Amino acid sequence: MSQPSDTSVGFVGLGVMGYPMAGHLSRAGYRTRVFNRNRARAEAWAKEYAGEVCDSPAAAAQDTDIVFMCVGNDDDVRSVVNGAAGVAATLRRGAVLVDHTTASAELARELDSIARARGAEFLDAPVSGGQAGAQRGQLTIMVGGEPATFGSVETVLETYARAVKLMGPCGSGQLTKMVNQICIAGILQGLAEGIHFAERAGLDVLAVIDVISKGAAQSWQMENRSPTMAKREFDFGFAVDWMRKDLGMTLAAGRRIGARLPLTALVDQFYADVQAFGGGRMDTSSLVERLRR
Repeated sequence: MSQPSDTSVGFVGLGVMGYPMAGHLSRAGYRTRVFNRNRARAEAWAKEYAGEVCDSPAAAAQDTDIVFMCVGNDDDVRSVVNGAAGVAATLRRGAVLVDHTTASAELARELDSIARARGAEFLDAPVSGGQAGAQRGQLTIMVGGEPATFGSVETVLETYARAVKLMGPCGSGQLTKMVNQICIAGILQGLAEGIHFAERAGLDVLAVIDVISKGAAQSWQMENRSPTMAKREFDFGFAVDWMRKDLGMTLAAGRRIGARLPLTALVDQFYADVQAFGGGRMDTSSLVERLRR
């Protein structure tokens, strides 16, 4: 890939993740075009970063070397790609379409076919690290696609990542993200039960976490979420609604490939309980609140 000043990028979707990710690209010197359904948010982005606000996904993709997408789900991706004034209308020959949305592996293969039909390339590249990771430029990016295509954009992806790895052919990035969500769900349920047990036993929760985090129980979730779980603070981070979307795709994929995911299915239902008491927008660590209730 050429130097930033010679590389133009389009970024579709300026949510809590896409907004800072597109910002890192702009600050790194890439000529950046952005589109967001809520134009006011795109205009706010343009006041903070150097870049052009576009009226449609097609305009953001017009004549750009790399087109990034970071939206909500499979249907949202299809809308910005295939809808009226979608990315597919202007994706140029030789460009690379990169989808950062956490979506299905089936959608990744569908997008790969669309890109190839236009003489372009495609990578599925879901991310992990949350809003804080996006803001700090410290995301983990799991990529599926052709090695040559990956090699052509790896340096660009590193603009907002601490780790970028090609996991295999198209769809492999999304499948790897499913493994990520399986592990997070199980860890959070265990952490929630541990904190709940400590509370019921009359222990100093933070003291318990401090000591056990020095041993084999340690995890990122323990280090970063246990203090807020103890304080009943859940108005941040990755929302329960989003996790249920991800776990739904994961369980469906598991059924197709014959993978047994009993714990994942159970925790998914626990998240449904959290939604039922109005916690859909709470952070995923709110599993502990379900136990308290």
